[in-house]
Amino acid sequence: MKFILIFGPQAVGKMTVGQELEKITKLKLFHNHMTIELVSPFFSYGSEAGKRLVGLFRREIFEEVAKSDLAGLIFTFVWALDMKADWDYVEEVCGIFESRGAEVYFVELEADLDERLSRNLSPNRLQHKPTKRNTEWSENELKTSMEKYRLNSYDGEIKRENYLRINNTDLSAEEVARQIKHEFGL
Repeated sequence: MKFILIFGPQAVGKMTVGQELEKITKLKLFHNHMTIELVSPFFSYGSEAGKRLVGLFRREIFEEVAKSDLAGLIFTFVWALDMKADWDYVEEVCGIFESRGAEVYFVELEADLDERLSRNLSPNRLQHKPTKRNTEWSENELKTSMEKYRLNSYDGEIKRENYLRINNTDLSAEEVARQIKHEFGL
């Protein structure tokens, strides 16, 4: 079992890279918006109920996958690296898989702001993330979150053996997925 955490700021390409990685490996993609979009018709993700339900659904999926005979899971996440709660969450999720003997891999994506703003409008993103279809709101959220949180790590901050950081500003999702597959021998 392998668990790949792809993290980075909004519109950096986490889901799209995950989609490509899923195509060239036996791993299943669970992008973070799958649960957000499930809950959003009832409760905003920012609400207490929305966060609680998203957290419950994710945890149940992690638990079931970790004890299954699947080859593994790719999960995408916007990690506020300046928030202890996010560090704790990442450790908790990784612990679910590690407790069952899974290998855990971290992939951090970074890209220039102009590229991220362009990707924020991509048809693939808007197709899979209905809550991002209000593009004015989504762009504002992208910009304000990077002012409020630190969404990429400092050099040496991620102390994991299986860690890869990729600036994908000028790379296709296919190229990034191939690089991840090669680096980790997936």
